[in-house]
Amino acid sequence: MRTTPAPRRASRALAGAGAAAVVLVAGVTGCSSGGSGTGGERDGQATGHPAPRWNTSPASIAAVGDSITRGFDACSVLADCPEASWATGTDPEVHSLASRLLGQAQAAVGTWNYAVTGSRMADLPGQMAAAAQHRPDLVTVMVGSNDACRPTASAMTPVAEFRAGFEQALAGLRAASPKTQVYVSSVPDLQRLWEQGKDSPVGRQIWKLGICQSMLAEPQSLGPAATARREQVRARVVAYNEALREVCAKDALCRYDGGAVFQFPFTPEQLSRWDWFHPGKNGQARLAELAHRQVTSPEPPA
Repeated sequence: MRTTPAPRRASRALAGAGAAAVVLVAGVTGCSSGGSGTGGERDGQATGHPAPRWNTSPASIAAVGDSITRGFDACSVLADCPEASWATGTDPEVHSLASRLLGQAQAAVGTWNYAVTGSRMADLPGQMAAAAQHRPDLVTVMVGSNDACRPTASAMTPVAEFRAGFEQALAGLRAASPKTQVYVSSVPDLQRLWEQGKDSPVGRQIWKLGICQSMLAEPQSLGPAATARREQVRARVVAYNEALREVCAKDALCRYDGGAVFQFPFTPEQLSRWDWFHPGKNGQARLAELAHRQVTSPEPPA
């Protein structure tokens, strides 16, 4: 698997975090983009031409996003582990989206992972431009967790700015690679991740290093101020996901996951045993399952 180097940042959260979301794809050298498939993603265009058809068997994949797609904390403490990435990883224990679609051998050489731990939506246009150079059949996008995971809740990325960044990234991809499909993951429910990890003494110590303080500060406090802060962060994640859905719906070859990652009931067994916040290998495998089910479905999520 071809990956780009990524800094190890303990202070910037979930899979670059992240949460945090959601998922895009790059190509195998020599493979053409597009390809045949089943199922139409949208109705006919206003021009009268039939809508592009979603290819359920993409032959090349690129990934963009944050720490989740880099496999942060999945193999060792405060370190990237791209081989455990749900999108392009080669670890058989994860059985990534790429290995499910391309086969284990091809996943090792025919994918690109441009995700960077700590990335926010503002970083997505650059990552997407790099992925577009390969004209992949599919690009996976998972970004947004770090836009919500800030030192304080007031520092979270405004929704309008988040939306504009995604529009810019998608427009850049379309200009460079019109036939590339886009699979967009929703941003994970950061409040649920807090709920699963807050009782771990080890996790709480790692959180103090700066991980997602807008959500994870004072992890055991149930006072009104801490509760209101967490609810504010969760509401922002919900708004980010709505922006992803709305922008994606305007593109005939973009498929949003329908909130599947946000709604997924992560358990402690699926979280990193080092930080109790990022997905561990078990969690990465579950993300791969969700993505594969939706990418290979003839129809998008309802």
